[in-house]
Amino acid sequence: MFLGVVACDTTRQQTETATQTIAENTAPGGLSSMEKNGIRLTPFNDSPKYPESQMRLKTPTSGNTVASGAVPFDYDLSNFQLTKMTGGIHAEHMANSQQGQHIHNIVDNEPYTAHYTTEFTKNIPDGQHVVLSFLSRSYHESLKHRGAYDLRVINVGSARATPLGADLAAPHMFYSRPKDTYSGNDTKKVMLDFYLVNTTLSPEGAKVRATINGTEFMLDQWLPYMMEGLPAGQNTIKLELVDTNGTVIPGPFNSVTRTFTLQP
Repeated sequence: MFLGVVACDTTRQQTETATQTIAENTAPGGLSSMEKNGIRLTPFNDSPKYPESQMRLKTPTSGNTVASGAVPFDYDLSNFQLTKMTGGIHAEHMANSQQGQHIHNIVDNEPYTAHYTTEFTKNIPDGQHVVLSFLSRSYHESLKHRGAYDLRVINVGSARATPLGADLAAPHMFYSRPKDTYSGNDTKKVMLDFYLVNTTLSPEGAKVRATINGTEFMLDQWLPYMMEGLPAGQNTIKLELVDTNGTVIPGPFNSVTRTFTLQP
């Protein structure tokens, strides 16, 4: 794909080696951490499990039209307790909501809102929107099994909705964390978490390309990742759901860039 003379290529490789040190180390659970340009990414899978937790969004119903303004949401939950503090070691090492476990509600892949009750209202502009909801631990790590999320299209307002062209049966990636501002000890370990629908990741298949402050990592496991070594101030993350060739998989949400701030 890239052509060049051997001498130029050798010089480029030597320069990259001098400026980018990539290390793979064994993390807890036998997972491999990655380190590049001083940023360490460590996947983890040892959070408390809730395999029987289920969530169902009763209203708004899929495809229906609701009145403009504050849209009422109503969920049925089973085997999952909102407002409970999630146990485990990660509750001590990451930003942790003191209000406990909650629901992440994401509209059109905009930053989520967190909700600690099964009924709430949310202002949504007129038009057609894709709404993803999923259960979250108190430190904002998503539950990733099938019954823990809901994805649907809703129409808001009486005006004719402009179709988004989003095929809900196609592969989608939604951004979740990090978000907003972190301070104090919460800046040392910052969780990266995203949500996949109708796809999975593997070394031989789809991956998520995470570009953190210009440094690229290829993620082939759908897990949360602990980020360490981030500088104070504003940080930028770009996430892309890509195929085996590194091409972004078509979809309205499969490439997203966000910023967040660390205040020591």
